[in-house]
Parts: sequence; C-alpha cells; structure tokens
Amino acid sequence: MSPVLGVVLRILGIGALVAGGLAVALAALMAAVLLGALIFWVSWNVLDFASALGLPELAFWGIVLATLFLVIGWFGKVVIAAIVFLVDPSWFHGAAEVRWPEPTFRNFVAVALLAVLASRPHAHAHERTRRDKG
Repeated sequence: MSPVLGVVLRILGIGALVAGGLAVALAALMAAVLLGALIFWVSWNVLDFASALGLPELAFWGIVLATLFLVIGWFGKVVIAAIVFLVDPSWFHGAAEVRWPEPTFRNFVAVALLAVLASRPHAHAHERTRRDKG
C-alpha cells in the first residue's frame, strides 16, 4: 500500500470516528429533550395540571420551549423569553387566572414530574463542586 493512501485512510478513519461521536452525542441530546418534553406533556396536558392552575394546555412547540425553559440555565431562559416575546408579543398580554391547584394525588404526581425536570441539571452542578472540594 502506498504511503499517501495510508495517510488518507487514517484521516478518513479519524474523521469517521469524530463524525460518529458527534452523531451519537447529538442523538443523545435530542432523546433527552424529547424525553423531557414527553414528561412535561404528561404532567401538563394528560394529568391536567394546566387546568388545575387555570392555565391553557400547550401545543408541541410550547411543550418543547417549556421543557427547555425548565432544564437550561439563566441565559437560556432569557433567550427563550426573548424568542417568545419577539415572535408573539401579544402572548404576554393574555389574561390568566392562575390559582393554587387542589391537593389531589394527580396534581402531586404532575408537580413531582415537573420537579424532576427542573432539578436534574442542578444536581450535576452540585456534584462537580463537591468533587472539587473533596
């Protein structure tokens, strides 16, 4: 085998390895977002937590944005609020009669599912600080 062909094959092999790793990482990220959106949908629309709070049910993109809003940091929350404000500013002028939900088991399960989404990234952040101190 010629040396040039060997170098080209090595470059293509490393490129394929990097591309495969990126594809797996992107697929894992998408699966996590979709799993989070599924959990949010179950608690918000299926368990009727939205109506228990006096809020409307959400469509697909509303659920995806709300899920991302729960799981990302402060800067991401500002970006999502800016996107919603720029796309549909009248959304902020809507009248909602938000109320405390009834203390039922269904509402408890819905709150627990939403708490799982909201707390998960923060748990990873605290683990890193404990390792650094210890």
